Amino acid sequence: MFSYYLRLAWISIIKHWGLSLVMITAIGLGIGASMTTVTVNYLMSANPIPHKSSVLYNVQLDSWDINEPANDDGSPPEQLTYRDATYLMSAKKAFRQNIQAQAHSVIEPEGDGALPFMVSARANSASFFSMFDLPFIYGSGWDQSADDNKEQVVVLSSEINQRVFGGEDSVGKSIKIGGNYFKVVGVIDYWNPTPKFYDISTGAFDDSEEIFVPFSLIAEEKINRSGNTSCWKPPGDGFQAFLNSECVWLQFWVELPNEQAKEEYLSFLNAYVEEQKALGRFERPLNNRLNNVMQWLEQQQIVSDDAVMMMTMSFMFLVVCLLNTVGLLLAKFIGKAPEIGLRQALGASRRTLFSQYIIESGCIGVAGGLLGLLFAWLGLQGIESLYGDMLKGLTGLDTTMIVSAIVLAVITSIIAGLYPTWRACNVQPSQQLKSQ
Repeated sequence: MFSYYLRLAWISIIKHWGLSLVMITAIGLGIGASMTTVTVNYLMSANPIPHKSSVLYNVQLDSWDINEPANDDGSPPEQLTYRDATYLMSAKKAFRQNIQAQAHSVIEPEGDGALPFMVSARANSASFFSMFDLPFIYGSGWDQSADDNKEQVVVLSSEINQRVFGGEDSVGKSIKIGGNYFKVVGVIDYWNPTPKFYDISTGAFDDSEEIFVPFSLIAEEKINRSGNTSCWKPPGDGFQAFLNSECVWLQFWVELPNEQAKEEYLSFLNAYVEEQKALGRFERPLNNRLNNVMQWLEQQQIVSDDAVMMMTMSFMFLVVCLLNTVGLLLAKFIGKAPEIGLRQALGASRRTLFSQYIIESGCIGVAGGLLGLLFAWLGLQGIESLYGDMLKGLTGLDTTMIVSAIVLAVITSIIAGLYPTWRACNVQPSQQLKSQ
């Protein structure tokens, strides 16, 4: 019977193609608008490392000026000072700990005609690769001894490895970076978590770095640091004075396997801050924080209020489109009253008629959903052209969003068809037969 009802729905849609096209367009516009904003919000709020997000914690210490909080909501600075981060790293109180910062340099390829080019870099400790599960094509990350001995080693992205070494296994080879030779120890596969949870200081949706080098090389000035730096008092002259200053510019993460480990680490942080208070630092009230990945992204308001408001407004537009569809379906089905009355007189049950017209509503919804996907794709392309790199990677429809759009279209069209179908099924056959 279902295939028979589908055939009847197709005949009815073709017979009243103008009215059907208006309904399909209305549903398509509503689905397109809502799925455009839902897709952006969905990708912005996605869990970038779902299998470990509950055990990875960002560390915040409130080393800011006593007269003014670092943030309007009273939260500590998002980053740490060099002296605090290096101490926490050396203390080794967590299962794993990682210190990192943005950096940049110039790669100088060897060979005739090869021109130097700028690359984004991340200066990090060895635990970065295991904590954040970077996928390797060749080799691996460096070990702790490379950090301790300030070895000039590097991990390349697959793109840089392709550009410099033609994509072959480059482990053990040397590459000139910023005038110094670095030994390649690993090449990672494509890795670009969205949002970029491990460092959102300059943009939560920036691309991941192109090369990775030991953090200790920043202090040796073998790599140039970059990124967001905030200071509440002058750092003094010279790079060493900057390292000893109260400027915050480092990201620090720890891996804590359970709640007990988290409580113990927070107690360690509190004890450290109390020691520093005795030395004249950390004059603000005790306000240390540990946030796991999703808590961290929520605190930093990665999904802006404007994006949520736009999504709400798009769903309101979808409701308006559905109300219009209800009116059009009602006009269409009531217009079939003579046919319905005749079929009832010949023995068709209300259940049969109800099933037929609900399936017709669902077919209109499927067509509207497909059209809505086209509108959503166009809307996402428009957003990408408007905002450029700010929303790069957030303007693509994945399988989840495609299926969601179709399901939403079918469900909403069926809901829109309930009242018109109920009215049509309650036609009195005797009255319709007398009027003919």
